[in-house]
Amino acid sequence: MQTSSPSVLRSLMQQYEIYPKKRWGQNFLIDGNILENIALSSGANPDLYTVEIGPGLGALTQLLAKKSRGVLAIDIDKSLERPLQQVLAPYHNVQLHFADILDVDLEAELVQRFDLAQVPEYVVCANIPYNITSPIIFQLLENCPHMQKATLMMQKEVAERIIAQPGSKDYGLLTLMTHYYADTRWLMKVSRNCFYPRPEVDSAVIQFTPLPQPRLQVQNEEVFKAFLRSAFQMRRKTILNSSSLFFQVNKTQAQQQLETIGIKPNQRPEELSLEQLAGLVNQFLG
Repeated sequence: MQTSSPSVLRSLMQQYEIYPKKRWGQNFLIDGNILENIALSSGANPDLYTVEIGPGLGALTQLLAKKSRGVLAIDIDKSLERPLQQVLAPYHNVQLHFADILDVDLEAELVQRFDLAQVPEYVVCANIPYNITSPIIFQLLENCPHMQKATLMMQKEVAERIIAQPGSKDYGLLTLMTHYYADTRWLMKVSRNCFYPRPEVDSAVIQFTPLPQPRLQVQNEEVFKAFLRSAFQMRRKTILNSSSLFFQVNKTQAQQQLETIGIKPNQRPEELSLEQLAGLVNQFLG
């Protein structure tokens, strides 16, 4: 069933009395070409399982099912169960799970749903709700070691923050932490006109390829992450002030540490690369 067709989509919604729920960011993608491009770019193939977050009414799910060994489609909205069962009836390799994605252990769920002896390799595809974009990204990058790729559609402004360069207004904590865990690639912009109902902003698709190990070695990962959060909450402070405050040393001591590793005390956090910030934390930890 071609649920990317606006007329088919509306008919199905009317049949099952479904109304898009704004609190869950329900905007259904209705551009067939973009759906095809996402499926082609996702890395889905007959040797891999696919996890789809937010299947909606199954437009992308059907394409992924044709390419994948199996698809685990996860959605928070239980009211979509009956229409999805109808749409996906021809596909015997799809499992539906209705839960909040932030409460799901993806790898355990894959093993259970497909009755596997061990966690398989898999890819993730998602049209993720704008209000929980960052938590979902970090859940995938931090807690899913067997994930090979994640192809995620998100608000364009958030996507721009992920691929931002040092010194730009979009560069920040999200940029640094995604770069710490993965290679990132901008795949495409998606106009707001490609959705029903039409959202207020454009979207973009970003692909994450997790690294086998974090990009850099830091002496204490928790301290490193805490310093980044602190520094970018006060991004207009100089790195001298940020580091002095966080590591609880006087400014003279902080300046000496910074100059030892070639960082100018008057630079601001958004001017420094991930490598420089990791070097800074390692230097202060001694």
